[in-house]
Amino acid sequence: MFRLASIIYAIAGTTLAGIMVIAALASGYDTLNYILIAAAIGATLAVPTAYFIAKALFGNE
Repeated sequence: MFRLASIIYAIAGTTLAGIMVIAALASGYDTLNYILIAAAIGATLAVPTAYFIAKALFGNE
């Protein structure tokens, strides 16, 4: 299940980080510090997201 979660994280991490960066830019936070913080929050949120998606796809093991 770890391999599947790693592959899902590669997709979900970039997607959630991009969403958070766009949300920061749309909110008017357009300095480098805010953009990096938003990207880090998105990448961090992708960890449990990838785990739960992999668990749902792989089944109970």
